[in-house]
Amino acid sequence: MKEDFLHYLWRYKKFDLLNLRATSGDLITIISTGHYLQQAGPDFFDARMIIGNQKWAGNVEIHLKSSDWYIHHHEADPAYENVILHVVWDHDVDVYRKDNRPLPSLELKHYVKRECIDKYHSLTTPKSWIYCERSLSSITQFTIRFWQEKLFIERLSRKASTIETLLTESTSDWEAVLFCLLAKNFGLNTNGDLFLEIAKRIPFSVIRKESDDIENLEALFFGLSGSLSIGEDNYQNKLLKKWYYLKEKYQLDDTFIGSLQFFKHRPDNFPTIRLAQLAALYHHNKTLFSDIISCQLPKGFYEIFKIDVSDYWLTHYQFGKISKPTKKHLSQNFIQLLLINSIIPIKFAYERSRGSNAEQQLIELLMMLPPEQNSIVMNFKTFGIPAENAFDSQALIQLKNEYCNLSRCMNCAIGSELIS
Repeated sequence: MKEDFLHYLWRYKKFDLLNLRATSGDLITIISTGHYLQQAGPDFFDARMIIGNQKWAGNVEIHLKSSDWYIHHHEADPAYENVILHVVWDHDVDVYRKDNRPLPSLELKHYVKRECIDKYHSLTTPKSWIYCERSLSSITQFTIRFWQEKLFIERLSRKASTIETLLTESTSDWEAVLFCLLAKNFGLNTNGDLFLEIAKRIPFSVIRKESDDIENLEALFFGLSGSLSIGEDNYQNKLLKKWYYLKEKYQLDDTFIGSLQFFKHRPDNFPTIRLAQLAALYHHNKTLFSDIISCQLPKGFYEIFKIDVSDYWLTHYQFGKISKPTKKHLSQNFIQLLLINSIIPIKFAYERSRGSNAEQQLIELLMMLPPEQNSIVMNFKTFGIPAENAFDSQALIQLKNEYCNLSRCMNCAIGSELIS
């Protein structure tokens, strides 16, 4: 048994409230269980209750065993001086305040129904994938929809915190932040961190100045990626000369940051092609940030990201290797990936910075996109929760990564409903 189960029992009053007695024998009448803030200090703040004949207002601390009070050194921590009740599963020692007065304790195991305990053990017994996999199909649609919205906002808020860090680093330049986000996602999982470092090393003022010349942008991107060297390829040699000039002109840091990874990528996803596409995007669109913020529908975003790479890349996937001429457009699936991982998070963060609430608008936008196809989405479908759109799949990814993987069943609406 874990403490989060006791938190759940206390928070939702899943025990016999009418016959509570402290270990001292005093009758306990709960007026309020307090606020579950999940911060440092006691578990529940501003609880109110009557113990014996005395009315109390203060905090509640919860442990599996009362001896945990001393194991965690709460007796020496001023943050716990205002605790009015110690809720435990097993009362193995008496606990005393600093002035040697006993701290009232409630041994909760005597007041919880056996059925509730059995459901908890059933929920937390390891399964093939997640604890509640056998029971997912029984969850009401109302619970799922309510929980999905909270999960989606959690996921957006986490991404927004990353955006706020980038915003601080770029002295509040939203266009620079967008450039960094797009660069990371153009690099996909394999080259994302490398692409992000490239974007961070080029002040966005340089992108603005050089965007009229696509070769200059390519020289910057490929130069920082370490992809340029003197050889028999004339275009590569040309970009190398431009790179040397631009590096000195803008005093860019050219310290080695890693090599482009091609392994297991189809040619259309080669990092060379993605860098060429990123250069083309900023060459063709001088108002990219404002266009993205004002756009509301997937069709509009498909138009924004409709670009053509420079002529060299029509017949190349790598430097010095001629290939059959092909258009290297951004696919609709790739644009949807950019929408989910770059565009929607920055729209959320931008509107929040202005005091606006764009949550519902962004949910509606995601509902117009197909769901992502990955193992998390497929497994949830197998166990009875299919993803019909990208909003569903984003919520399910958050659920699996931040709740199921961390065994946070008692903080999950699905886990709460199953135990209830």
